[in-house]
Amino acid sequence: MTPTTLSTLTCPETQNLGELIPALRRYARSLTGDADAAEDLVQDSLERALSRIHLYQEGTNLRRWVFTIMHNRFCDIARRNRRQGRAIPIHEWDGDVAIGPRQSERMEVWDLQKALNRLPETDRKVIQLAALDGLSHEETAQELGVAIGTVKSRLFRARERFRSSIDMASEPQHAAA
Repeated sequence: MTPTTLSTLTCPETQNLGELIPALRRYARSLTGDADAAEDLVQDSLERALSRIHLYQEGTNLRRWVFTIMHNRFCDIARRNRRQGRAIPIHEWDGDVAIGPRQSERMEVWDLQKALNRLPETDRKVIQLAALDGLSHEETAQELGVAIGTVKSRLFRARERFRSSIDMASEPQHAAA
């Protein structure tokens, strides 16, 4: 509201409201720290003051009354925002916020576990130590009590069997007619 629109109202107190607008804007800006939010707060406070002008007691400080309305309105808005949480404009949302379905990942892990379980115990053990546990060839050889060359050859053959086991599991199963 501008001073000219306020002065057209009949109540003499409303004419003085127009003079308070610059000070209200400064105070609102100090409360909110945001020009747009401050302008909204000023508008809201003036609207409340005008709608409740009948509650104003003549002879009291109009400036203090309006500033109290603004301060109380700011506190109400702050309380509401704390309850509701911070609003984030839709254009600031990150498109990667949503978590996609994870069933396929779990199925893949389950298929890998089944393929690993189909391997002979020696192959499973060498893959577990070298690939899953991250042990070096030397550490795997010590753990299994075999030579490093044996670990390398077992690991090569185990990986080949594992790949073919995965390939067999991924092929569609056709029912016999």
